[in-house]
Amino acid sequence: MKTPIHLWIVGIVSLLWNAGGAADYVMAKLSLGPYTPPLDAALADFFNNLPAWYTAAWAIGVWFSLLGSIMLLLRSRIASSAFGMSFLGLAIASVYTFFVLDSSPMRDAGTGAMLFTLAIYVVLIILYIYARAMTRRGVLR
Repeated sequence: MKTPIHLWIVGIVSLLWNAGGAADYVMAKLSLGPYTPPLDAALADFFNNLPAWYTAAWAIGVWFSLLGSIMLLLRSRIASSAFGMSFLGLAIASVYTFFVLDSSPMRDAGTGAMLFTLAIYVVLIILYIYARAMTRRGVLR
């Protein structure tokens, strides 16, 4: 089956979107950019003291999403599974960040942080649904 042009568009745009998430993850883990103390010591302290399971969930959310985008571009049916795993990682990290902790820099950032997290969920769900649809149509093998 010929690859529809929209697959390339969705794949490239999602790759750029998810590369932004991967860059954010790397900057947070290496204390670069906005995470550099003393630029934002509270944020750097937060990321340096996260439990290992949270870091694993966050990493799964970020890297599986990036993998999903790459798999879309490679026309692999693994894309939907990667987006599904990413959703699981994002959900675990979000519940901890926004509902379990008494205080976190992301929750304390207010409505903007919540809306951006919501946008991440929406994009991820759309990518998952898109990858499933492309698999059913035989575009992803």
